[in-house]
Amino acid sequence: MDAIDRRILDQLQRDASLTNQALADAIGLSPSACLKRVNRLHDAGIVEREVALLNPDALGQCFHMVVEVTMERDNKSLYQRFLTTALSAPEVKQCYQVTGECDFVLIVTVADLDEYDRFCDRVLYADDNMRKFRTLLSRKRHKFDTSVPMESLRST
Repeated sequence: MDAIDRRILDQLQRDASLTNQALADAIGLSPSACLKRVNRLHDAGIVEREVALLNPDALGQCFHMVVEVTMERDNKSLYQRFLTTALSAPEVKQCYQVTGECDFVLIVTVADLDEYDRFCDRVLYADDNMRKFRTLLSRKRHKFDTSVPMESLRST
């Protein structure tokens, strides 16, 4: 990946709905060269997918929670079992296996606290290896960014 690929990725992260012509103009490439590079980035799995980011405030009430999960036993197969359940839960929007005081951090989105209770029963309390969890309820989202910083990528 070179500097042009990084510029393409930066533009796509800002607005994936750009036409190929608009992207080529922004990067300073011919449309055919730009399309070849974009296709190569898709084929290599660097561009995983393109999505529409919705404004949760415009859609009505929605609670975002950060859930720290601590497991009882440090066991790879038990962790995998929990991961399988957590990843299949539609309320889990992000899942991180972490080091430190807890084992997993989940970003959970629900419509109301009753829905969160049902999630806890189905995903957290149902796992006999879950020792404890702590829920942080987001009062307000000040920044939400899905981009990967292009400066951190290596040149090839």
